[in-house]
Amino acid sequence: MKYFRNIISRLALVMVSGFMSSQIKPLDAMLTDYKYPYEVHFLTLKSQDNNLKMAYMDVQPQKPNGNTIMLLHGKNFNGAYWERTAKDLSAKGFRVIIPDQIGFGKSSKPHNYQFSFSQLADNTKAVLDELKIDKVIVLGHSMGGMVATRFALLYPERIQKLILENPIGLEDYKTFAAYQTIDQAYQSELKNTADTYKNYQLKFYYDNKWKEEYQPWLDLIAGWTLHKDYPHVAWDAALTSDMIYNQPVCYEFKNIKVPTLLIIGTRDRTAIGKDRAPKEFQSQMGQYQELGKKTQREIPGSKLIEIENVGHLPHIEVYSKFFDALYDFIK
Repeated sequence: MKYFRNIISRLALVMVSGFMSSQIKPLDAMLTDYKYPYEVHFLTLKSQDNNLKMAYMDVQPQKPNGNTIMLLHGKNFNGAYWERTAKDLSAKGFRVIIPDQIGFGKSSKPHNYQFSFSQLADNTKAVLDELKIDKVIVLGHSMGGMVATRFALLYPERIQKLILENPIGLEDYKTFAAYQTIDQAYQSELKNTADTYKNYQLKFYYDNKWKEEYQPWLDLIAGWTLHKDYPHVAWDAALTSDMIYNQPVCYEFKNIKVPTLLIIGTRDRTAIGKDRAPKEFQSQMGQYQELGKKTQREIPGSKLIEIENVGHLPHIEVYSKFFDALYDFIK
């Protein structure tokens, strides 16, 4: 009887998995059929001998307070997940700029491109230059935190304040995890499905507790895996994974010279390459309840707000706590 119960449980799991995948719509490399929450503009870039299009949203407030804030997305996301944050910031009078980095979202997916945080920061500056915006508040989440950090180091005169929300790169992943070639990373990316993405997010982001509000952000990246364009997306994902692994920013936090706030969900365990690290090191990686404090000590004059029992996405998991912390720092 126990054997049959196990078979039935496995069949049910397969059926649920298949049903979930069937609800996800295939999406092309540029997310052409996916509507963003605000009007999307495109900046034409000539970069590394590529003709590229960089997507961004420009949310204008009804009653401007004279300040602009730029929201930078993470690796498994794009600008769309800032919808609620942008709406509330706009209501407070902020102009909100939300770019999709090259290789992500609705922006170009070049095959031959040397991804670096310096290049992404320069591309981001190009958007501000196009809009004739001299100074901004910068908020970076996850990989966007690494882009924001590099932007702050390269262009401190352009930043009023810096906010890092559960940024990755608070530790040097090379000191824990073995190197993975870009070709190996590409093959790994090609194996992704809705299920593998969901399992990763459950494990590292959401403490194995799934909520309905998480689904749209899973659907976006999972939809790519169902489209014939996916190899283009997977290739850029491999290139940017290599960038994260090989270009740590943690050694330069001490050089940040702008007012900085860290918003850290302490349950987060995100760490690049954890599966490639020796078993004895894996438990040491991605310990955000320790990494937040360590980083706050390294960034001169910075402020730390820890949110207990929250994972990688405070602005999705516990929006009100996240926004209160953000607005208190920038108002």
